[in-house]
Amino acid sequence: MGRYTLGIDYGTNSVRTVVVDCGTGEFIGSSVFDYPSGDQGIILDDGNHHLARQHPADYLAGLKASVLGALDEASGTDGFQAAQVIGIGVDTTGSTPLPVDKNNVPLALNDSYRDNPAAMAWLWKDHTGADEADRITKIAAEHRPQYLAKCGNTYSSEWFWSKIWKCLNVAPDVFDATYSWVELADFIPSVLAGVSDPTKIVRGVCQAGHKGLYCREWDGLPDTDFLAMLDPKLAELRPRLFDEAFDADTAAGNLCGDWAAELGLSEGIPIAIGALDAHCGAIGSGVGVGTMVKIIGTSTCDCTVASKEQAIVDIPGICGIVDGSILPGHYGLEAGQSAVGDIFKWFVETICLGDDDTHDRLTAEASKLEPGQSGLLALDWNNGNRTILVDPLLTGLLIGQTLHTTQAEVYRALIEATAFGARVIIERIIEYDVPIDRIVCCGGIAEKNPLLMQIYADVTGCTMEIAGSDQACALGAALTASVAAGSEAGGYDTFEEAQRNLTSVLDERYVPDKQNRATYDRLFSLYKELHDSFGVEGFGNPMAHIMKELAKIKDAN
Repeated sequence: MGRYTLGIDYGTNSVRTVVVDCGTGEFIGSSVFDYPSGDQGIILDDGNHHLARQHPADYLAGLKASVLGALDEASGTDGFQAAQVIGIGVDTTGSTPLPVDKNNVPLALNDSYRDNPAAMAWLWKDHTGADEADRITKIAAEHRPQYLAKCGNTYSSEWFWSKIWKCLNVAPDVFDATYSWVELADFIPSVLAGVSDPTKIVRGVCQAGHKGLYCREWDGLPDTDFLAMLDPKLAELRPRLFDEAFDADTAAGNLCGDWAAELGLSEGIPIAIGALDAHCGAIGSGVGVGTMVKIIGTSTCDCTVASKEQAIVDIPGICGIVDGSILPGHYGLEAGQSAVGDIFKWFVETICLGDDDTHDRLTAEASKLEPGQSGLLALDWNNGNRTILVDPLLTGLLIGQTLHTTQAEVYRALIEATAFGARVIIERIIEYDVPIDRIVCCGGIAEKNPLLMQIYADVTGCTMEIAGSDQACALGAALTASVAAGSEAGGYDTFEEAQRNLTSVLDERYVPDKQNRATYDRLFSLYKELHDSFGVEGFGNPMAHIMKELAKIKDAN
C-alpha cells in the first residue's frame, strides 16, 4: 500500500497543499487558496510603501481549504485513502512574525485588533523597521559584533527583531497586548499540533538562525543585556519566546485530534518542523555540498550547504550561516535579492499598464536583442538590496535611455540587472571558499522564461539547471515530512535517501555562450561601479547618499 505526505507551502499571495507519493515524488493532489484580504492577500498602506502585512485569519482558512482540496483531488487516484498520509510538512515566507496571546491565538483574531495592521503578521517584505534594523546593527557592532558576523555584518529590516521593535515603537498598545511573537513557519505546525502555549512551540533553527540572531555559540537568542540596550521591553519579552531551536531531525509535534477531525487525517501523524519556503525549495531541488539552489520568484533566495567538516568562516553580506538550517549535519547558507519577479511585474503592470500577454510580448521582443545592444544598464534594487549590501533603503536605477529606447530594451535591461545581482552573490560565496559546482533553479520564472535563464547563464558563467518539480518548496516540505515519519511508516530515515528518490532536474540545461559572456563581463564591470558608487557609503563615493536623500524628500511631501 502506498504512503503519502502533505507539503503545505505558504507563499506571498496564497497557500498551496500537495499530496506527494513517498515512493516516486509524484503529486497526486494539489490545491491553492488565495488569501482574500488586502491587495492579493497583502495589507498595504498608500502612505508607506514599506508596509506589508497579512491577516492570520487568511492563514487558517487557507490551511483547511488547501488541505481538503488537495486530499479531494488525491481521492481520484485509485486506492488512495487519507489514512495513507503519514506526515505533514510546512514551509512559509519569512521572516513573517505574528503577535499571539497567552493561548497562542493571533492577536488579530481578537475583535479589538482585527483591523489593526500592527496586530497582523508582519510579512517578509515589510521594510518599515529599517530604522530599527540600522540601530540593531550599530549597537551590535559596538557591543556584540559576533551577532553581526553570522548575518553578513548587517541586520535587515526584513527580519524578526527589527519588526518586533518597530511594533513597540509605533504601536505600543499592540506590543503590550502581545504575549509572544511566533514566526509563521513555527505557528502553522503549532496549530496543527494543538499547541496552546507559545513557549511550548517547537521552533525551527532555520528561521531562528537566519532571521532571529539565534546561535548555539551564544546559547540561543540575543542575551537580555543586549536586548535591553535596544529597549527594556524587548529584554522582558525574551523569556516568553524560546530557549532552543531545532533542525529538521526534530519533529514539531503530532497532529492533534481537532485538526485530524477537521482534515480527515489520522490523529498523531508527525508534523515536520517548519522551515522557510526557500530552504524547503532547496531541499526539494536537491541541494547538497557544491550545489546552489536559486529559488526565483517575486524575490530570490539562494541556498547552499557546506560540510561541517569544512572550516567555514563568516561571509560579509550573506544572510546567515546557520548550523542545520537546511540539511541536518550541514551549515546552511542563505543569500538573495529582494525583488526579481516583482521588478518585471512592476514594469509590465505599473509602467506599461500591461498584463501577462505584455510579459510574453516583451520577452519575445527582448529575445531578439543582443547583449549590450540597448545601451542600458540597471540596478536591481527596486525593493532594496538583500545581499550583499543588506540595505532596504536602496532603490532602482536605469541609465542609458535615449528618445529611441523601447519597452523591450528596458525589460531586457531589468532581467540583466537581476542576473548581475545574482553574480555578485555567487562570487562573494566562492570568494570565501564555499564550493558552487552547479546551480539548480526553481520557481515559475525559471521554468517559463528561457530568455532569463540563458541571460543568467551568460552573465554568471554557470550552467543553469531546472528543478524537476514545478512546486519545489511544497515538495521539500513533503520530503521533510517523509523523513519525520521514518522508514518504518513508509518514509525515509535520511534526507540524502529521500532526495535521491524524490527530487530530480529537467533534461534542459542553459550553457553559457562565450560571446555573450564576454560582453556581459564588460557590462558587469560597469554594474559593479554603479553598485559600489550608489550602494557603498564612504570610500570616497560621492553618490552613495543620493537614493536615500531622494527618499527623504519624498517622505517630506
